[in-house]
Amino acid sequence: MTRDIGDVPAVEIISTAAVHLMSAAAVKIGLAQDPEHERDLDEARKLIEALAGLVVAGAPAVGNLHARSLRDGLRTLQLAFREASIFPDAPGKGPGEKYTGPVN
Repeated sequence: MTRDIGDVPAVEIISTAAVHLMSAAAVKIGLAQDPEHERDLDEARKLIEALAGLVVAGAPAVGNLHARSLRDGLRTLQLAFREASIFPDAPGKGPGEKYTGPVN
């Protein structure tokens, strides 16, 4: 069974896009089954930046319950990125931190 995109609520589309970005970023950080072959921190940075922009911009539209979960996932990825980096970014300079502020 398929749905017409016009029938899908915005909160569902925003949440689905965020989950796809989170999943792809996790793989690129090296949190998947084969980290040595899948790790690409440059790609992870781009995905986390896009995710941060979506989460910050979309939070008012999706409501506090959904936004909290998305923010938690984003923060977890930001911390995992910092941990995976050989030379971690300065506080406030990591991926997505221009939108979220420094992550510790």
